[in-house]
Amino acid sequence: MTRDELRRAGEQLREQLGHAASTPGALGSDASAPGFAQMISEAVYGGVWSRPGLALNERMICTLAVAGLRAPSPQLAALIAAALELGLAPRTILEVFVHCGLYGGFGSSEQACAQAREVFSRRGVTVPEEAPRDASLQALEQSGHRVMHMLHGARAGDGYAAPGNAVTGALYALAIRYGYGELWSRPGLDHRQRLLCALAAFTALGLQTQLVKFAQAAMDNGFSLAQVIEAVIQTAPYAGFPFALNALGAIAGAMERPRPEGE
Repeated sequence: MTRDELRRAGEQLREQLGHAASTPGALGSDASAPGFAQMISEAVYGGVWSRPGLALNERMICTLAVAGLRAPSPQLAALIAAALELGLAPRTILEVFVHCGLYGGFGSSEQACAQAREVFSRRGVTVPEEAPRDASLQALEQSGHRVMHMLHGARAGDGYAAPGNAVTGALYALAIRYGYGELWSRPGLDHRQRLLCALAAFTALGLQTQLVKFAQAAMDNGFSLAQVIEAVIQTAPYAGFPFALNALGAIAGAMERPRPEGE
């Protein structure tokens, strides 16, 4: 494929996403730097978004996961609008932001959800109300352990998750109850989508230990290694190429290490 073909493919995809260079807030819409919009069409939309391996809606979930943590308000608003155009449900968009708050802080969730509500309001989009979630603490803990073992198998109790770790145990019990027990069972995102959120968020935050653990969890739960790689690559234009390259390097290193017997 030539650069011109790549650029044209990128421009077509930008139009499909409602992210033409003239769209306010869209990446590459600022024409203050000569040739910047053209480079974005070629490198980001032609070079990243157009890659095979992940469906567009899955690439959008990865992108929203990073944008909710990192993107300036106008760019985030443009991505939320593009997600709606792509067919993502409003609750799905909100849940991406809520889920990633577990990793980057719930303040980012509130800010991103407020931005989404503004976009929804301008478009006349409503989000159905949900009945209060009233599972007992014991039920949350049981659910959390089930989800954690479903994701991580024999590795569920490794490292800071080890039940006997007197230092991390004070906090990790809450992580099991509310992270795995509450968040992973909320409506709006299925487990595959939540794994995409985790891969993208850990990449953007530079949390390579967690990234490697969830990359393995993704591959144990239906993802191919190629799909994990694509989820990381999708973050590069929004979190920075060094973060994505470091993440890919960490995954590559983990794949090269022999796994203990029984895993």
